[in-house]
Amino acid sequence: MRQKYGYRNFLEFIEAFKWVTSYLRDPQDYGLIASDLAEHLLTQGVVYTEVTLSIGVMLLRKQRPEANFEAILCATEPFEKRGLHMNWVFDAARQFGPGAAMEVVEAARRSASKKIVAFGIGGDELSVATEVFRPVYDRAAELGLHRLIHAGEVGGPEKIREAIQLLGAERIGHGIAGINDSALMDLLAERQIPLEICPASNVCTGALDQQLRRKGARIEDHPLPKLFRHGIPVVLSTDDPAMFHTTLLSEYENAARMGLDESELLRLVNMSFDHAFLSEQEKSTLLRK
Repeated sequence: MRQKYGYRNFLEFIEAFKWVTSYLRDPQDYGLIASDLAEHLLTQGVVYTEVTLSIGVMLLRKQRPEANFEAILCATEPFEKRGLHMNWVFDAARQFGPGAAMEVVEAARRSASKKIVAFGIGGDELSVATEVFRPVYDRAAELGLHRLIHAGEVGGPEKIREAIQLLGAERIGHGIAGINDSALMDLLAERQIPLEICPASNVCTGALDQQLRRKGARIEDHPLPKLFRHGIPVVLSTDDPAMFHTTLLSEYENAARMGLDESELLRLVNMSFDHAFLSEQEKSTLLRK
């Protein structure tokens, strides 16, 4: 079991992810893990979260995403009364291609829930060209969904630029490859396009080694401070927290280890609300908690 959670690179993580998710087989399973997640988030003092659901994997396994999502909503409803506001991102796997990604968007339409705030694509960013997903993102926008994508995790800066220019991405998952392109850093800062940075994940998958072009990179070597101080919005995130042995509190501790001071850490917290997919009134209410 311990070996399953020891990844030396991104592709090994993908294999482990496939193994873990193979045990999620019916709506009750999804309700159980959603309830467990919510409980963990409350213990960390989290009041708002946007949780990514791997709908593409559900569809691959011939499951009904609508039924799974209904079970998730039922399981997490009690936590709303305890102060945790949860919204959801329907996610496709890039390596499954644009047809499968479009099915994820249509699953969001059929679920017809205001709690589905965005569509995103994760998985292997080097597997399929960005441009073929353009109709998928157009459809997501047509349905009123915000648009996300993982880019610049193990791919180069061009993957981030393509996501912005071809897909209209509003937030970038990871995006640490931006450190290798000063013009792209200027673009991200100018347009205030946030990066969802997951430090522990970047170390575990070898993404940090890849972007820094050296072996054995540590949390302290992470480019988050340089990106942040360049004026690029950063939304500190956990990726798959159980699989990377991390929590949101741990990621703030990681940011402090990188050299961010108390005032910068507070700005990180506020940025997460600034760039959340919420109304301004909802943001103000949550910030008062």
